[in-house]
Amino acid sequence: MPELPEVEVTKRGVEQVLLNHTIVDVFIGEKKLRQPLSPRLRELVGAKVTRLERRGKYIVIFTTHGSLIIHLGMTGHLSIVPSATERVLHDHFELMLDSGTSVRYHDARRFGLVVYIEPDADPYQYPALAVLGPEPLKPDFTGEVLYAALQKRNSSIKQALMNSAVVVGVGNIYACESLFLTGINPERSCRSLSLEEVTTLVANIKELLTSSIASGGTTIRDFEGADGKLGYFVQNLKVYGHAGEPCSVCGTPIKRIVQGNRSTFFCPKCQK
Repeated sequence: MPELPEVEVTKRGVEQVLLNHTIVDVFIGEKKLRQPLSPRLRELVGAKVTRLERRGKYIVIFTTHGSLIIHLGMTGHLSIVPSATERVLHDHFELMLDSGTSVRYHDARRFGLVVYIEPDADPYQYPALAVLGPEPLKPDFTGEVLYAALQKRNSSIKQALMNSAVVVGVGNIYACESLFLTGINPERSCRSLSLEEVTTLVANIKELLTSSIASGGTTIRDFEGADGKLGYFVQNLKVYGHAGEPCSVCGTPIKRIVQGNRSTFFCPKCQK
């Protein structure tokens, strides 16, 4: 699944072609995604795109005729193509622009989401967005903020970082990597962490996410940005996906465990 950096890279890519352009036509595929595509998406025809934002792993497109919420699901991606380009299997949605360029949504497994929000409605009140926690790259996400949230939780720190009510968009890859950089065992309880440890953890989360965005995201399976380029941050991963390999710091074999039905990778020596 695309993580926050991949979604941010995608948002920035399509923003270059969507912003200040008019939507001249909309293609709506027949197959449903996480939920059926609404015929009201055609109300975007004639709309001018005014701005794009990311909230967690959601992309929000604001127009003069309403808003659009997109989630990439497990395998979805947005691509920039000439409007005359022939559609292929699993192309489910397309915005055709006055520039002759289209932004096309492709999703083989169809776990993604494309939702139309009426002009007088706030897209951030959409149920999936209204419950989201703080953004990790915002200045107001601090060690104090995360520490206060962790004091209310009985789970492990790794599971807390995966909870979008605690912080959005960190995801499995960056949770593993940030805990390794901070020297925190992923199985430690939230309440056992000191404010100093949490403050360092927040700084490492911000640094990892920022570096990954600059590298175009992380290609674990088949992620590519809107421009078709692959992400290269995977080359910087220290523990994720490296089970059994020697730790880059101490040489101890990286260990893999399962937490909350997700794989966790860590160094048992560096992260006691």
